[in-house]
Amino acid sequence: MPQWECAIEGDSKVFDRVEHLIIHQATEHERIECKVCGAVLPDGYFAIRHAFDEHSRAEYVRAYDATSDEVRRREKIKEAVEETADLKAVVKRLEGNDGAV
Repeated sequence: MPQWECAIEGDSKVFDRVEHLIIHQATEHERIECKVCGAVLPDGYFAIRHAFDEHSRAEYVRAYDATSDEVRRREKIKEAVEETADLKAVVKRLEGNDGAV
């Protein structure tokens, strides 16, 4: 079973389940402002998902001065999370419903 590391601002907490990582990122870290559109959202997976679902790669590269390697790394993270996580349960849990994860 793969381990999932937070890695936000040097946070090296490791989780056995990706859902626990996402909940940690959304509840234990400060929210960030998207440099493209100004939306305020949780850092980590939700920020990556927002960036690549709502904006083009070119917008992301310009706003964050990102390299193509950085973009590919984040796209791979997004893909790995979405292949593994029960995102509906995560959202239910974050909304305060009984989305036991």
